[in-house]
Amino acid sequence: MDFRMEWPKFLKIVARMVFHRFRQYRLSTCHTVVLDTSYGKVCGLQRKTVYDNELYFAFEGIPYAKPPVGELRFKAPQPPEFWQGVLNCTTNRSKPLQRNMLLGFVEGSEDCLHLNIYVKTLVSDKKLPVIVWIYGGGFQKGEASRDIYSPDYFMKEQVVFITINYRLGALGFLSFKDPKLDIPGNAGLKDQVLALRWISQNIAQFNGDPNNITLMGGSAGASSVHVMMNTEQTRGLFHKAILQSGCALSEWVNYPDSNWALRLAQKMGYKGGEKEADIFRFLNGISSYQIACNDQDVVTRDEMRHFLIYAFGPVVEPYETEHCVVPRRHEDQLRDAWGNDIPVIMGGNSFEGLFCYMQVRDDPWFLRNFHNILPREVSESCTQEERDLLVRRIKKHYFGNEEQQAMGLFEALNICSHRQIWHDMHRLVLARRTYAPNTPTYLYRFDFDSPHFNQFRWLVCEDGTRGVCHADELSYLFFTVMATILDKSSEEYQTIERMVGMWTSFAGTGNPNCREIGDAKWEPLQRMESGVERCFNISQELDMRVLPEADSMAMWDSLYPKGSLF
Repeated sequence: MDFRMEWPKFLKIVARMVFHRFRQYRLSTCHTVVLDTSYGKVCGLQRKTVYDNELYFAFEGIPYAKPPVGELRFKAPQPPEFWQGVLNCTTNRSKPLQRNMLLGFVEGSEDCLHLNIYVKTLVSDKKLPVIVWIYGGGFQKGEASRDIYSPDYFMKEQVVFITINYRLGALGFLSFKDPKLDIPGNAGLKDQVLALRWISQNIAQFNGDPNNITLMGGSAGASSVHVMMNTEQTRGLFHKAILQSGCALSEWVNYPDSNWALRLAQKMGYKGGEKEADIFRFLNGISSYQIACNDQDVVTRDEMRHFLIYAFGPVVEPYETEHCVVPRRHEDQLRDAWGNDIPVIMGGNSFEGLFCYMQVRDDPWFLRNFHNILPREVSESCTQEERDLLVRRIKKHYFGNEEQQAMGLFEALNICSHRQIWHDMHRLVLARRTYAPNTPTYLYRFDFDSPHFNQFRWLVCEDGTRGVCHADELSYLFFTVMATILDKSSEEYQTIERMVGMWTSFAGTGNPNCREIGDAKWEPLQRMESGVERCFNISQELDMRVLPEADSMAMWDSLYPKGSLF
């Protein structure tokens, strides 16, 4: 989704970015260090954290794969080639090719398969726990950079923190059914697999414990983590998982086949037929810049109104190869997934739907049409009469009136919260309780509503809007271009300490309880006797409580055929 923004807000972001870059430069030192990897030596740089000037080491732009260009475009990644001498890894390399979220211009490079390693210390009695971050952005946007995901807060702890780039849009998720083309899709997910293999093989050289790796992601990154928990390609490559506001059950990870490759080619002037070899030949002759310019424009307005928000994302691969990561529907993999054996933190934010603010505000159609609210798989299996009954059920739950004709903006956004994020997370909770009953699952609900530090809400909503938006928890995990320096006595700074404390405690031990949360105790789901989830609510105060959205989750459950929800 591209966000339209008032000039004053845009200029504030530019000013903050300039200041952020200056501050990051000031926090670097002249101390470099050279380490070995399986493919050659890398030179990193010592840096300082934004609070307290604590020292850590940064190795940025390490290639974990060959550049996916030429014959490798759209295809599964290949291991990197060996290099001679010492590779300079003291600064970020290119982000994946994509449209800028704010202005829409194309930026980045096809040559983007790099990762960044940040480590508190290179010498310790024990190897350090490792956290690997997978960014979100709807599989269309995102980057592993200090602009968005600076590790300063984590570098106050004894951990190794890693961010990885993976391909986006059509360059990362184009799919063809013809096995001869060897492009079944999910190249961006296969990038993640190869990065995890590289990390497993090399992280000990950076003082990381290859037997204690936590995979963590937000939104599309969280759904990627869930895919990595299901695929046999990654068995044993990580040992714990954190899913923030997303999972592989989310409808936006499971789009219908709409002949996207043909539609993209036609968008750029293709006049041929539907033969996939011809479409591929045309697309492979087009510049990557042109592809990135057009791959988001093939979705129609009507499709977007029915929650098809992008064309190119994860698919069930039409045939299996040695690189296959999604051989069948995600729901069908849950029972036997190897990830059932690892501890999980999962959850979301209390007003996720605010991320749809501009789209719903600027298109009142959403406020008057209720049938599109039905989950796609439910709607497609019903008759029109059955759909009408289910819509009345939704209206009665949210409005107390089966004849409601329209919604207010925030009423619609509240429904988006539950439809797009919370109910899919709830379905994963049900699956974990069924298929992983003896493995800890820690459910959280992030509800810290700062008037000035919830950065994603500030980006996508009008000034003065309140509520904890999708991705707002990232403000308390990463130092970004939009962050300000906080007073250490503030509730915002305390929330940073709590979030980083819980997440790093979980990475180290599999248990998020830590000194930063004081007497509060986060209990795993397996200890519940009731059928209703209890979550750890993270706000000014911390407590275990029945999930406030539980009644709404039960209503959404009722829309599905009996027995279909694990």
